[in-house]
Parts: sequence; C-alpha cells; structure tokens
Amino acid sequence: MESLALGGPANPQERPSVPVYLYVTVLSSFCIIVGLIWDISWHMSIGRDGLFSAPHLAIYLGGVTAGLFSGYNVLKISFAGTAEEKGRSVKFWGIFYGSLGNLFCIWGAIAMLTSAPFDDWWHNTYGLDVTILSPPHTVLLLGMIIIQFGAIISVLAYQNLESGTESIAGMKRFGILYALSSGFVLGMTYTMASEYLGRHEMHSVLFYQISCFLFPLLLSAYSVSSKSRWGATQACLVYSVFMMAMGWILPLFPAIPRLGPVLNPVTTFQPFDFPLLVVVPAIGIDLITQRFSSINRWLLALFYGVCFFVLFIAVQWPFANVLMASNGHWFFGTSKWYFGSDPNWEYRYAFPPWNLNSSMDWAIGIPIALVIGTLAARIGISWGHWLKRIVR
Repeated sequence: MESLALGGPANPQERPSVPVYLYVTVLSSFCIIVGLIWDISWHMSIGRDGLFSAPHLAIYLGGVTAGLFSGYNVLKISFAGTAEEKGRSVKFWGIFYGSLGNLFCIWGAIAMLTSAPFDDWWHNTYGLDVTILSPPHTVLLLGMIIIQFGAIISVLAYQNLESGTESIAGMKRFGILYALSSGFVLGMTYTMASEYLGRHEMHSVLFYQISCFLFPLLLSAYSVSSKSRWGATQACLVYSVFMMAMGWILPLFPAIPRLGPVLNPVTTFQPFDFPLLVVVPAIGIDLITQRFSSINRWLLALFYGVCFFVLFIAVQWPFANVLMASNGHWFFGTSKWYFGSDPNWEYRYAFPPWNLNSSMDWAIGIPIALVIGTLAARIGISWGHWLKRIVR
C-alpha cells in the first residue's frame, strides 16, 4: 500500500505486482459510480431521499475510503518516511509528501463531504432537484470525478514506474485496473452530460457536438496512455457493460414514489439510460493509434476527430430509432418513465420537433462538430502523453 506514494522500493524484485492501495482506489471509484446511477434511479422512482439514503451511502463510502487510504499514505511518508521515499513523492504545503494520485483522492473526498450537508440544505430549502447539475450536485460530481481521476493517475503512476520490470501477469492486472478506472470516468462523464445526451436528443446537431467534445477528449487520452493496444476500446467496454448491468439489475428491486403528483405509478426502480455506442469509434481510434501514433499531433487529432464523428453518427443515429420503438423494451431500459411525468406524452417514443434540425442547421453544425472533435482530441493526446510520464 505504501509503494505508490513512495514511488516503489529501490529493488524492483521487492515490489509487489499490484499494491492493495490500487485495488482500494479503483474499488472506491466503482462505489462512487454505482451510487450515482442508483441515486438517479432513486429520484426517478421514489423521489425525495435523505442525506443517508442507500445510494448516498455508497457514494460516501467510495469517497471516504479513497480519502482515508490516501491520507494514511501521505501522513506515513510525511512523518515516518525516508529521504528517498520523500524524494519520490510530491511535496505540498511545505511539510506533506504523497503521490499525485493521493492528492487527487484527498481533494475529491473533501469536496464530496463538503457537498453532503450543502445538498441536504438545498433540498430542504428548494425541494426536489429538477436537474443533475444543481449547485450542490456540481460540487459533489466534481469531487467524485477528481477521485476517479486519482484512481487513473494512481494506476498509471505505478504502472509507468514498473515498466520493464513487471511480469506479464502483473502488467495484465495493471491493464485491467486501468480499463476499469478509465471506464468508470467515462461513465461519470456521460452521466454528467446525460441531460443533453438522452434518446430524445439523438437526432439533433447539439447531441453530436457535445459528444464530439466529451468522448474524443477521453478516448484519445486513453488510447495514447494505455500500455494495451486497445486502451480506448477497453474503457468503452467497461462503461458499456457497467451501464447495461445497472440498467438490468435496478428494475429487479421494488420502489414506490413518495412524492406527488404521481402521474406514472411505478413499482420498481426505473433504470438509467442505455450506454451510447462509443465503443465503435473507440475501436477506430485505437486502430489509428496503432498505425499513426508517431505523426504530427494535430494531424493525429484530426484523424481522431473525424473518425469519432463518422463512426459515431453512423451507429448512433439508426440505433436511436431502435431506442424509440413503441412501448420500449426492458433490454434497452426504454420502458422506464419518471413517476411525475405523464406516461401518455405524445413524444415519449418519438423525437420532439424542437430537437430536430433543418438541413441548413446540419450543414453548419457538422463542420463545427468536426472542429470540436479535433480540438478535444488534440487536448486528449497531450493529456495522454502526460499520463504516460507520471511516476509519482
């Protein structure tokens, strides 16, 4: 557990394959995303929750666990570490030493714990949230995603340090942990933007512009920084499997609305959205990385941006029609409906006209989406190369 913060012992033969700290950090990231999706389902199915509702406890468990383990590492190195150990750590506030992943997890845990009483006060004052990004939720989401980035940085720092000295089995475990941590961040990012990425928006220009900002940024970074040839694809598979599993498991449990008006009586938890088909453009991005990783970074970013947009719209556009099939389907979670919404709404299984665009809108919007995707990919490439150099 101490090896990450220390940068590892001097003798590579003494290093454990994967320290317990990495497992704990990735598990914390998992608890956070499970609690978040569960909490959204709770609001859709039950309504008002308490500060210590089950989904909140899952979120807090992830944050507190990551914060405590990271805090222990920092205190251990700061006050009982050797000069070599401190030299391989990041110094902050003049007296403390720890890994960059430790710092991210501590900062994220503080933000999460700060948001909890703020969110409870907000509900008591203003009632039920109507958006995901309310002020207290924004603070909470910021803390959660910081911890999840801390998990990514922790795994990569240790993996980069161990490069060339680890067994094949050890490197595979690092690869699995990186796929899990990066996939959870992908799920978190999608959830934060889900108000603009729902099935009713999938035939709109804005849907693809937002997608071209979020996903090329992450997928290009994952593809560049991963030791695997399929870093972006593996992250998308984790994201997709996780989101589908949550969508299938939650409806197995009973739930009854506790707020009115109840326009749509439900008896089970309503699932969250089916994952976007980003795994298809992720495969394209990984193939580009394998063949063109050494070319000019701007040209590589252009390849990433165009690849993502073309492949994503090619699969997501027709798939949106599947999601809009009459009466929905349990497999895709499209039969869900918020208890406070009219189940007979005429656009429940149709694209509302205000989310459809003219040919002129598309003629203007597509080049903008491509530019956004290219710029996002360029940032992601730089971020990915930075991740490859982290060893603290």
